[in-house]
Amino acid sequence: MTGKRLTAFFTSLVMFVMIIIPSVPQANAAEAMRDITTMELVRDMGIGINLGNTLEACGDWVNGKTPADYETAWGSPVVTEEMIRGYKNAGFGVLRIPVAWSNLMKDDGSYKISPDYMARVTDVVDWAIGSGLYVIINIHWDNGWVNTFPENKTECMKRFETMWTQIADNYKDYGDHLMFESQNEELGWEKLWNRWAGNDGKTESYALVNEINQKFVDVIRKSGGNNAERHLLISGYNTGIDVTCDPLFKMPSDPANRMAVSVHYYSPSTFAILEEDADWGKAQSTWGTAKEVEDLNNEMDMMKSSFVDKGIPVIIGEYGCPTKNKEPESVMKFLTSVCEAAYSRNMCPVLWDTPGGRYDRLECRMADKELGEKLCAIAGTKANYTEDTLESVTYKTEELKKNSNGEYIVPLGSNAKNLKKAIITLSCTSSENSGWFCGGGGLTFDSVKTADGKKFWSSKGFNYDGGKEKVLITFDGKFKDDKDNEFDAEINCTEAGLVDWWHSSEKYPEGGDDVSCEFKAITLYYDGDPGTITEPEAPEVIKGDTDCNGTVNTKDLVKSIDMIIGRTEASEESLKNADMNDDGKITVIDIIMLKNVLIR
Repeated sequence: MTGKRLTAFFTSLVMFVMIIIPSVPQANAAEAMRDITTMELVRDMGIGINLGNTLEACGDWVNGKTPADYETAWGSPVVTEEMIRGYKNAGFGVLRIPVAWSNLMKDDGSYKISPDYMARVTDVVDWAIGSGLYVIINIHWDNGWVNTFPENKTECMKRFETMWTQIADNYKDYGDHLMFESQNEELGWEKLWNRWAGNDGKTESYALVNEINQKFVDVIRKSGGNNAERHLLISGYNTGIDVTCDPLFKMPSDPANRMAVSVHYYSPSTFAILEEDADWGKAQSTWGTAKEVEDLNNEMDMMKSSFVDKGIPVIIGEYGCPTKNKEPESVMKFLTSVCEAAYSRNMCPVLWDTPGGRYDRLECRMADKELGEKLCAIAGTKANYTEDTLESVTYKTEELKKNSNGEYIVPLGSNAKNLKKAIITLSCTSSENSGWFCGGGGLTFDSVKTADGKKFWSSKGFNYDGGKEKVLITFDGKFKDDKDNEFDAEINCTEAGLVDWWHSSEKYPEGGDDVSCEFKAITLYYDGDPGTITEPEAPEVIKGDTDCNGTVNTKDLVKSIDMIIGRTEASEESLKNADMNDDGKITVIDIIMLKNVLIR
């Protein structure tokens, strides 16, 4: 492995994925606010979906240097305009974009949001609004700092106000297709009030929730531009229905009277959350009894009578359930029943979705066509997918040759500069059955070229995890050299290397040596003709050159012995070179033949 490739390996190991998408101009800057009520606006939203586990991905372990490092850290491919447009084409009317604004924030107490992170969120917001979607952005869990409000109120309130001041200023000229949501699920603290242990601290906890929501409204209303009239989404108490309907929860005072309330629906939690039994409950694999449907309708009626009937719109900001250890028919019934129960009561249901979930972010359409059609039928919409106009070429890995390092050689064609994306089909497994396991790899290019003729080695990385069957690489005209400097450049070679760089898992976090990844196929998409595709020549077979360095010596003998006893793995080329008698296997006979070559 060359120095350049070593640099790329360690960069990918630490940073996961190094892909940057350029900013685009704000799509709806200075748009006028319409004279409609928040109730009318929420109804116009129809039904929605979350861009989950993406821009709210966070964690000290990420150690990211770019927005893309966080964006992809929890399994999402880098978000593209095509991907966002696909949500609208699938029949959704609103995209909720959870955000961890503290990513890339300096640890100096100023709480200044990274301009790069702000710009990246703006990219996605603009794409969504430009495609005809409403957008909801919030301060999500964000590494949990909101949980420390009770013991650190002054500093947390400063942080909350400072962050929303910046967010509000950045989007102050956007029209009413953009809604701000005060927070996610963290407003409500068991350290103040344990709802299962009496009423001690209840009043105090509710008072703090109400104070934070009021601060949110006050900050937005005084921030200028369209924010004086922007429609706002107020987080309910822990976004739970019963606790949000409690008389102690108060909607803020708002001079514009443009607010809705947000709750989430994951009930019963034994079905909608648990995949396996836990100390607090037994996982439930089915849903849909008469009693369970009655409970759903009772809770939706509670929201309707407590808010909708009083002129306060409701958005079910999240609802959903896992599929693991669940009966598929029950999953379908639960999702459609919750959607229908909310929508029929003039509330907007927003499906929780993550990479590999209900929406296929690689194909840019619903993964389950039947579910998509049923959700659309509830809202009276219809999926309207456009055909992909890109030219594509698919290779099964069994058709590809390998280089001396055991890397697959992928033909790119003479017009490789037209390459726009690649979808890699793979299978990642853990022999030790780790609770989590993942890895990363990349496409490597021996030459990319800038407009002024500068040429350098580069790569485009991706990450994968257990259960993921496909990964996406996008090409945006940006490439990095071995020193991590980024340039506007185009592919200047006719083949790429498909490389598996690193693994990690719960049981082997340092090396992940219980994890293996099998690449199965790669599809290349071009904006135009890929050009002439030349199959790479097979590496020259040098009998006895087991380590594939071009010479035959005693090191090859040692490597051959190691291969026989299973001490080391070998590439396809190494196996061919070590097979001295061409019988398709490595045995003691090959060792003897190699030894005879060396002593001549």
